[in-house]
Amino acid sequence: MTDIEKLKKAIQDSNKIVVFSGAGLSTNSGIPDFRSADGIYNEKLNSMFSSEEIISHSFFLKYPKEFYDFYFTKMVYKDAKPNSGHIFFKELEKLGKDVTIVTQNIDGLHSLAGSKKVIEVHGTILKNYCMKCHKFYSLDDILSKKPVPYCDCGGIIKPDVVLYEESLNEKDIYSAINSIEEADMLIVVGTSLVVYPAASFVRYYRGNKLVLLNKSATPYDSSCDIVIHDDIKNIVEELKGAKLF
Repeated sequence: MTDIEKLKKAIQDSNKIVVFSGAGLSTNSGIPDFRSADGIYNEKLNSMFSSEEIISHSFFLKYPKEFYDFYFTKMVYKDAKPNSGHIFFKELEKLGKDVTIVTQNIDGLHSLAGSKKVIEVHGTILKNYCMKCHKFYSLDDILSKKPVPYCDCGGIIKPDVVLYEESLNEKDIYSAINSIEEADMLIVVGTSLVVYPAASFVRYYRGNKLVLLNKSATPYDSSCDIVIHDDIKNIVEELKGAKLF
């Protein structure tokens, strides 16, 4: 039995499926990842600060203009659309599966693809709030307020994304871990599993269908039941060829 056939059977035999996704899932939508050779963190910037420093909480407060210059240029992809991977995980619901998405991505593409249950542990660019009065602003709202978006009350607007030096939302942590603990099947896709604490969520899985779909090897490969090192678009095409749907 091939790995694709094993994956197909595992999906068919599962009812509660959790998809844990990372930046590699969205590269086919034109969004660069963070840690690869061509990723955001390895770009040479015309700045005395590194990418990690710029997307920190303290930098945001001290240098909001420089933060937003980087954020709007490197982290916001307004025209990006869900790719075949996002759509595939949404379509698992057509098989009658109870699918929960736990994602490290902030691009909002799982929700745009139509997935019903999405936990965005690092937040999303689609939501923004005034730090003073907590008024909500959409992505379009803050894009119209460049270079630095300020609220009508005079407070600065902050993207609802988790920056360095900030903690993950406790409710999201609980929801993600609870979903993983109760899952029949956990599909890890497009992540090297090196970003903590989110990467540690995988340890809460108790089943025997732990699947890793990623272009490169990860520290968890040896612990997985099925490992496929390939682009998710190729995996999706093979599953369709295997007549999963």
